[in-house]
Amino acid sequence: MDAQPPRAVTENLSASLRMLAARGVSRRYRKGTLLIEEGDRGDTLFIVLSGSVKAFSSDNRDREIVYGVYGPGEYMGELSLDGGPRSASVITLEATTCAVVTRQALREHIRANPDFAFELLERLIRRVRLATHSARSMALLDVYGRVVQLLNQLAVTQLDGSRTIADRLTHREIASRVGCSREMVSRLLKDLKGGGYLDKRAGHIMLARTLPAHW
Repeated sequence: MDAQPPRAVTENLSASLRMLAARGVSRRYRKGTLLIEEGDRGDTLFIVLSGSVKAFSSDNRDREIVYGVYGPGEYMGELSLDGGPRSASVITLEATTCAVVTRQALREHIRANPDFAFELLERLIRRVRLATHSARSMALLDVYGRVVQLLNQLAVTQLDGSRTIADRLTHREIASRVGCSREMVSRLLKDLKGGGYLDKRAGHIMLARTLPAHW
């Protein structure tokens, strides 16, 4: 379904990004819709207005590595605006609304709002830093270290002092984000639960104690 993005949906965007979204077309997607396929060529930028998406790569054996999960105010597809192939696939994790902006519309927006070029550059720099950090973790940390790093990054402190991960992560999702097997994640989480370090509440992982540096 195509339409202009409603004001209530774009209120959480920066002023410049809101103006860019207005240059595109608002489209609603069902959960599980593949917005971008790695290797394809495209000239569109997707701005998430509501819902969430996942950027990932997978092989012919359905092994998957997740680069990030993005929500409202985030955008993806900018790396292919140079005419090159898409560097990752992007799929919706729930019903999602995006503003779809063409490369020409983005150029017009930058001509009218030169400061947005710096905003776009800053976003790219942050993602490169995250990619560098992820590559460093994959190279220098063992599987346990990568799992602990991910859990600590996602955990939010609650009123009772415990830390809870808001997303209902499956063992497979954790494995795809740290680059290991689901079975390995299951074993590690089972051991940590047995040691009293974590538990589950209504499907959410709860960190009851500080996770040990080594296991």
